Amino acid sequence: MSALLLRLTRIVLYVGLTAPLMPVQAVAVALNLRLARTLPRWYHRLSCRVLGIRLAYDGKPIETQPALYVCNHTGYLDIEILGAALEASFISKAEVRNWPWFGWLAKLQRSVFIDRVRTAAAGHRNAIVERFDQGDRLILFPEGTSSDGGHVLPFKSSLFSVAEYRHDGAPIAVQPVSVAYTTLDGIPLGRSFRPFFAWYGDMDLAPHLWNALGLGVLTVELTFFPPVTIDQFASRKELAAHCYRVISDGVAESLAGRKLSPAGAPRRRRLKSRLPQPVRVS
Repeated sequence: MSALLLRLTRIVLYVGLTAPLMPVQAVAVALNLRLARTLPRWYHRLSCRVLGIRLAYDGKPIETQPALYVCNHTGYLDIEILGAALEASFISKAEVRNWPWFGWLAKLQRSVFIDRVRTAAAGHRNAIVERFDQGDRLILFPEGTSSDGGHVLPFKSSLFSVAEYRHDGAPIAVQPVSVAYTTLDGIPLGRSFRPFFAWYGDMDLAPHLWNALGLGVLTVELTFFPPVTIDQFASRKELAAHCYRVISDGVAESLAGRKLSPAGAPRRRRLKSRLPQPVRVS
């Protein structure tokens, strides 16, 4: 199939999948139905198939209690990828709310929108805490922007203030998750090819998306690390530093095609191309 035909096919299938489900999700959100939480994951799974994204997993996500997933950010494809892997909503920067199409989808996913100004921090924290009280799980990109996919940018420790929230007297679980774009049609993505999928800096969205749609099957590896809580650290800065360290290592190991054992000796990763089973954190 030619690149042009592949692009057009993917666009038609994606719009054909998305457009009919938008009013369904809107009604589910308005009525606060359970469907509003489950439909997005099913939708993102199908979207990944349409867009030629294959997911591989290492570890298991929290799925039985409120939690904060902390993830590195490579671009707009992360929304489909993490949305397919997790029954969760995103913590997103406020300007996304007004984006055409993507802003509508973000609202339908029940995203929490936050401003970057300090004066709005208390309101954002209250909105997030309210979602935890409802039993929701949220996805946070603590870099504050997207990277080139080859390394992880520094985390903003101020965004970890929500980890101080306590649910039924216990601190909220924080689970680091690394996301790495590893191969294209089974061939490892090198530094020169990774920008075809990573969207960062001053890249224009439309031409970048058009190019990505004409490529083959992208494999993305997600590593779910053991969850932690704020009580295990002296401060939220230490919590942020821990998450940064394990996620950075996870991305590096995925891109190298290996995983380090606790003793430091390299071994081959055992990845499963299925959605992992839930795990409960005591």
